[in-house]
Amino acid sequence: MNEQQLADQVEVAIRDSIDVKERLLADGIGGQLSLMVGMVARAIGGGGKVLLCGNGGSAADAQHLAGEFLVRLRSSLNRDALPALSLITDSSTLTACANDYGFEQIFARPLRALGQKGDALLAITTSGNSANVLAALEVAKAQGLVRLGFLGGDGGAALGQCDQAIVVPSRDTNRIQESHIMLGHVLVQGVEEMLLAQGLISERN
Repeated sequence: MNEQQLADQVEVAIRDSIDVKERLLADGIGGQLSLMVGMVARAIGGGGKVLLCGNGGSAADAQHLAGEFLVRLRSSLNRDALPALSLITDSSTLTACANDYGFEQIFARPLRALGQKGDALLAITTSGNSANVLAALEVAKAQGLVRLGFLGGDGGAALGQCDQAIVVPSRDTNRIQESHIMLGHVLVQGVEEMLLAQGLISERN
């Protein structure tokens, strides 16, 4: 591959990513995401927290977004910490659970201990069919959590288990993950602004 072919390939990838995001806009993403912002803000405002889970790259997205809730999203806004926890950060728990109960339980098991009624679960899966994410959604329903999803393709089995979900209109894992992190950033920003407007969190110097 020569330099021009590589440059052409880069341009195609970027245009593909833009196309997926434009299709999200056409699907009415603004209204869908605003509903999710409200659900998360109500959970936090009511004394609850956000729990996040996902596999592979989606596990990294779960950790990434949990960090932005806990610390901050924007350097221009220093505000109170928001309670959030990724269910994939503890390697000892992960490996023990996978060994003792099976990989399908790696999110469900800690969620049973940490999830409380009024919390929100954000499940991230590009296929919508990750068995361990589906197991977590089942536990979330049983324990009275709000169930949110960032999904892809046709939404898979997870779509029917979420109270509110956004399905990225693509079957390309790369493009779906790019959209998921964008959606996550907008979600965190919206929650920040809603809680600030309601006086439930404060800006800090």
